[in-house]
Amino acid sequence: MGNADNETQHRFEVGIPPPRPLLHSLKSSFKETFFPDDPFKQLKNQSISRKLILSLKYFVPILEWAPRYKFEFFKADFVAGITIASLAVPQGISYAGLASLPPVIGLYSSFVPPLIYAMLGSSRDLAVGTVAVPSLLMTSMLGKEVNPHENMKLYMQLVFTATFFAGVFQAALGFLRLGLVVDFVSHATIVGFMGGAATVVCLQQLKAILGLVHFTHQADLVSVMKSIFTQIHMWRWESGVLGSCFLFFLLTTRYFSRRKSVFFWINALAPLTSVILGSLLVYLTHAEKHGVEVIGKLKKGLNQESLSELAFGSQHLMAVIKTAVITGVVGLAEGITVGRSFATLKNYKVDGNKEMIAIGMMNIVGSCTSCYLTTGPFSRSAVNFNAGCKTAASNIVMATAVMLTMLFFTPLFHYTPLVVLSSIITASMIGLIDYNAARHLWRVDKFDFIVCLSAYTGVVFGSMLTGLITAVAISILRVLLFVARPRTSVMGSLPNSIIYRSIEQYPKANVVSGILILHINAPIYFANASYLRERCLNFLLDHVTFMNAHHYLTYVHYVLRILRWIDEQEDKLKYSERSNLDFVILDMSSVGSIDTSGISMLQETKNLFDQRCIKLVLANPGGEVMKMLDKSKFIDTIGQEWIYLTVGEAVNACNFLLQTSRPHEKAVESEATDNKV
Repeated sequence: MGNADNETQHRFEVGIPPPRPLLHSLKSSFKETFFPDDPFKQLKNQSISRKLILSLKYFVPILEWAPRYKFEFFKADFVAGITIASLAVPQGISYAGLASLPPVIGLYSSFVPPLIYAMLGSSRDLAVGTVAVPSLLMTSMLGKEVNPHENMKLYMQLVFTATFFAGVFQAALGFLRLGLVVDFVSHATIVGFMGGAATVVCLQQLKAILGLVHFTHQADLVSVMKSIFTQIHMWRWESGVLGSCFLFFLLTTRYFSRRKSVFFWINALAPLTSVILGSLLVYLTHAEKHGVEVIGKLKKGLNQESLSELAFGSQHLMAVIKTAVITGVVGLAEGITVGRSFATLKNYKVDGNKEMIAIGMMNIVGSCTSCYLTTGPFSRSAVNFNAGCKTAASNIVMATAVMLTMLFFTPLFHYTPLVVLSSIITASMIGLIDYNAARHLWRVDKFDFIVCLSAYTGVVFGSMLTGLITAVAISILRVLLFVARPRTSVMGSLPNSIIYRSIEQYPKANVVSGILILHINAPIYFANASYLRERCLNFLLDHVTFMNAHHYLTYVHYVLRILRWIDEQEDKLKYSERSNLDFVILDMSSVGSIDTSGISMLQETKNLFDQRCIKLVLANPGGEVMKMLDKSKFIDTIGQEWIYLTVGEAVNACNFLLQTSRPHEKAVESEATDNKV
């Protein structure tokens, strides 16, 4: 040991952070988990009145940007607002039908919620309104409880109540800083779920396009196909031709708008143009008398109060809450993702927690004013962005335009054919099926592709809830596997350098004779401690020479458990000069934390190594790990001199001992010294 001390006396020792009071540690961990952006930083060293003003500006962003609002901004927002209003009116009517609600409810939902979001939202580009996927979720989940065609009043009460609970759930996530819940809905899940939902929505539109009166209430592919092909004799060619023509028109305008930006306005106005042309065509030809269904009379006037309609004591309350949570998560995932995407393009920040509060509050208020669930749909937000909006005031302009429509122009929609609305929905949904994203997932990460495919097939062949739960469950399983089965790799030195890297990633890296360097690429917890211990023993079995039958019998217990790894490693690592292994260095640079189970694993591993005259060495443990090792007295067990700042220092010290003393005598001496300590 004296030689080792001479070798290492000039090296830097791995430091142990000073202890902190328990309350201070808990406060720091709480702040790091729930307030990583430190929203209260601006309140420091401010007077009480100033703190109140800053807090109001934080929770009500319109107070921040309204005083600086310019006329130039208004001109841009006015144009953008009118443009998205032309899209909001036909989409609102269409998606209300998708949710099995009266068409006017879709207009109501494009009036009040945008006003609330304009005051509370942090995105300048998000255009608020109803969306197809939550609309279909509403009708597919609540429609099982109450048939909207038989009891529309009760069904509407359940929809408003579900919207209320969805808003409470969304706002609570924001106030409690629990946005991480939405993070469990991965990108692959969203791609598959949205694609599956879009497919289901398109299939549902075949009812209006084919002019069918009776149609299945199920949303899965098999049920829809069965309903369609068992009613071939009921297909109406008038609806089919009309729907195909308008669908072709909408898809053509979208195609050209993507090819040349000058056609953007044509694509933005295409839905409203379709509604106007379809209404004129039906009115002039009296097509409603020939099997083409129309909207009929729309009620004039503004939103009615619906607070008294919230059915908190309903026998269907559990189904309502389940619907609220599912639609709330889907709405948040789409709204926040869309808002952040456009914020990145304009180089500003969108606060996820504030967005949750804003979306939640607008749904709470909306549920009390005859609105159903709203968020920030991509199609409407893209139009808002391309139209040149500057602030959230474009939502106010849109809401004003919708208000004027409800007050004066609703009679003009009497002859609007349902098949045109179905064409508008179908054209919008086709854009949600992202084939390129699915192909990208296949090329980059096969597991993510499986998650995407499971979400898609679950929605198309089962239900939207089945697809979402299946994809989220697989994603969570993957996270658990990452934690429970972390990557471990053998390291070697790169030629002509003191850099140590994985020999699998760098085949030219040289394994150090007599020394095995293992890199652990994860925190060490109870969930992976046993795996890591056995993994270390697996590497050890590839290098230790069994001297006699007694040694072999000692290892039988572990060999049976790790046999599947032995074949993987036996050809990867070979020592050309020495058949015995003398040191095992654990590179802990990627181990951010360790718990008591992990410390027990290190202790057991050290004891097993000591029995084979192999010394365990630690390299570059972090501050949190060193605190835990110090509290558990493991540092005293292994010895501070066997903990190094870098892998290079650890290898140099081990090589020094190999060159100046016989390895096994050195190991025995070290073990005796440790036992004395």
